[in-house]
Amino acid sequence: MKTVSMHEAKTHLSRLVNEALAGEEVIIARHHQPLVRLTVVADPPTARSFGGVPGLVLRMENSFDDSLEDWEQDLVPKETP
Repeated sequence: MKTVSMHEAKTHLSRLVNEALAGEEVIIARHHQPLVRLTVVADPPTARSFGGVPGLVLRMENSFDDSLEDWEQDLVPKETP
């Protein structure tokens, strides 16, 4: 546990925050009276994983990559008489 004065805390806030993030307990005191404890608010974010919902796709048909012939006819412009 590390106790620092209010003046030292104002002067070295970045360093004290880094120490708190590293797991050290930092106490800020005024007139030798402990007032505030510097703590980490939340756990650091976890690494993202690919495939958001495992098990969502249960099976896929073999024809998944086949062309869509019924769509192809809609893509070709129709001749107007």
